[in-house]
Amino acid sequence: MPKSKREFLKANEWKNFGQIATDQQKGLPRPDLQKPVPPDAVLGRKPTIDVIRERISHRSFTSEALTLEELSFLLWATQGIREKITEGGITYVMRNVPSGGNRHPFETYLSIHRVEGVQPGLYRYLPLDHQLVQEKIDPTLPEQVNQGSRNQNSRSEAQPYYFIKWRYHRAAAKLIALDAGHICQNLYIAAGAIGAGTCAVGAFDQTKMNELLGVDGEDEFVIYMAPVGKIDYRKVA
Repeated sequence: MPKSKREFLKANEWKNFGQIATDQQKGLPRPDLQKPVPPDAVLGRKPTIDVIRERISHRSFTSEALTLEELSFLLWATQGIREKITEGGITYVMRNVPSGGNRHPFETYLSIHRVEGVQPGLYRYLPLDHQLVQEKIDPTLPEQVNQGSRNQNSRSEAQPYYFIKWRYHRAAAKLIALDAGHICQNLYIAAGAIGAGTCAVGAFDQTKMNELLGVDGEDEFVIYMAPVGKIDYRKVA
């Protein structure tokens, strides 16, 4: 990997962090906790130790649909909010995944095809409300996602870059990379707990996926993808 490509993964920016005037220090407005909009989760029943021991990436799934309750659990486990705290007129949230400075800069988009009671289409998760907002209904969506993810049907994590840059300036890139891993690992664990599977996907067509989700590719862009579906564990070696 070229040196220039390695730099953002290093922690060197922290040496000079106290000398950097971040937008937060300049008193600029804090970004919204959730992009504006234009049922309680249930826990998996499989022991965590078994889920971790049996973790494997899955790219093939059965035709069985997820229930709405199962989808709710996956979203709660990866982006869900446990508590809201308001201090000085500012609301902070405690989620189920860690994030540098409690920024949580990711938005979860879902290309839903087999979820009971949910019309197939493109959705975005609203963690503050624990609800889905419908972004697009398009019969060609599954094929578009498949092409964009190099034939690895996926859900996507798009990140609004400024939300974390507001606080950490040049150090934001490394924290974003770390946060993406936190979210996807929780997805693996939560999926295993309900008899489903997933696979972290980093090889996708950046431009095509940004266009599909309707994000600008600059301040917000796709950074991680993962398919989710039910697994026939009898066929898993």
